[in-house]
Amino acid sequence: MSFEETLRQLEDILAMLESGELELEQSLRLFQSGMELSVYCQQLLKEAEGRIQKLVQNPDGELVLVEMALEEYE
Repeated sequence: MSFEETLRQLEDILAMLESGELELEQSLRLFQSGMELSVYCQQLLKEAEGRIQKLVQNPDGELVLVEMALEEYE
């Protein structure tokens, strides 16, 4: 499942929980599902952070792709 699909599911769950129309058991199940989806989103974001690259100009004036260190964009 893609990040965007997972995020949409999380938004749907949040809307249902905020509606206040669910029974306690339904709310608890949805909350648990939402937490699992949230962890999955966090994993996808962590993987994406590891793949971020940037263009830099080397001493010869050429543009080259380099891996970006995590602390550079935190």
